Amino acid sequence: MLCRSHCGACCTAPSISSPIPGMPNGKAAGEPCIKLLQDMSCAIFGSPSRPKVCADFMAETAICGDTREDAIMILDILENDTK
Repeated sequence: MLCRSHCGACCTAPSISSPIPGMPNGKAAGEPCIKLLQDMSCAIFGSPSRPKVCADFMAETAICGDTREDAIMILDILENDTK
């Protein structure tokens, strides 16, 4: 599965504990990443400064569902289940 354009759910829903350029302490769940652009794309996609957890994320139906709303809901559930 390719990433859905104008989604950005994986840049918003989960917490990221590793440093992100401009966010040295990572980000909290539900907080949009500082690198998430208005079109919901990543400003550092493909950059070596992108956190490993982000670079390793692969879009798949089980995580992303059929819509951005599905992805937010699924990622929220996973975030809560792994606290």
